[in-house]
Amino acid sequence: MRYRVLGGTGIQVSVHCLGTMMFGAVGNPDHDDCARIVHTALDRGINFVDTADMYSAGESEVIVGKALRGRRDDVVLATKVHFPMGEGPNRGGNSRRWIVREVEESLRRLGTDWIDLYQVHRPDHTTDLEETLGALTDLVRAGKIRAFGCSTFPADEIVQAYHVAERRALGRFRTEQPPYSIVARGIETSVLPVCERLGMGVLVWSPLASGFLSGRYRSDQPVDLGTGRPALTPARFDPELPGNAAKFAAVDQLLALADEMGCTLPELAVAFTVAHPGVTSAIIGPRTMDHLDGLLAGADLTLSDEVLDRIDEIVAPGTNLYQPDGAWSSPALTDPARRRRPLSERAAA
Repeated sequence: MRYRVLGGTGIQVSVHCLGTMMFGAVGNPDHDDCARIVHTALDRGINFVDTADMYSAGESEVIVGKALRGRRDDVVLATKVHFPMGEGPNRGGNSRRWIVREVEESLRRLGTDWIDLYQVHRPDHTTDLEETLGALTDLVRAGKIRAFGCSTFPADEIVQAYHVAERRALGRFRTEQPPYSIVARGIETSVLPVCERLGMGVLVWSPLASGFLSGRYRSDQPVDLGTGRPALTPARFDPELPGNAAKFAAVDQLLALADEMGCTLPELAVAFTVAHPGVTSAIIGPRTMDHLDGLLAGADLTLSDEVLDRIDEIVAPGTNLYQPDGAWSSPALTDPARRRRPLSERAAA
């Protein structure tokens, strides 16, 4: 297993990070089986584990906490906060009130005294960034967390947060966790260059494009939209939808390339993400032991310039063949009032 420094934290993390979104009711409800996956990953050299409070409503954190008993000191543990946890208007978001309360819940579920990397799961435009950064800085000073980062933030908000921290003498985001895969390369345009300039670590999620790059989905084969990942997001997998044609065409070419190389498509897909100089670690999210074994089989795979050039020909740099984040959209796009002057002003003009 290879290791890299996580941004400017001085923390050494494995190039593969074990993601645990599929632990619990949403994916694998067998706690003992999930623990075996964690232990196998650690035995294979992974020292970086990522979870979130909202994964299976906290169950994932509970599973991770149980699995890390006796091995906590050897693991760089990351979790996240933002999405609603239960009923009530203040049980989510990026406010000081919620962050300070929810970090205690995560610590309890994880069975630990500290979190190595605490991440803000999505932007919150109802909360001032100074409020969020101030709360996170205080948690570092209190010893509850060691460092903090953001997840799926646009480049402009990453820069804004950096300047707020600098002006207010607050701690700053040390990491960003964006979606990145061969068929979702949008972050190459601005997010990755910004993170490189600011010295931020980057741990990318969904290198298999929510399972689309698993090798199971091809243009010449029917897709069962009622099971697995297609059941969760059928619009991403339905071959009848015109928007998916480019993805299926890319997969056909990538499968041929993987065959030429003598590797699997998942191995090729993960190796592609960690070849970018701005990426520190790629999050792999196995649901079963077979999934883990398949992904780690290519842990040492290094792609040549020729192979990366071939991939660029299949999917151009900076191109998204689909919208990778279905959990959040910018209010600047979703709220019509932010895109239109008041009617009276339009009429006066």
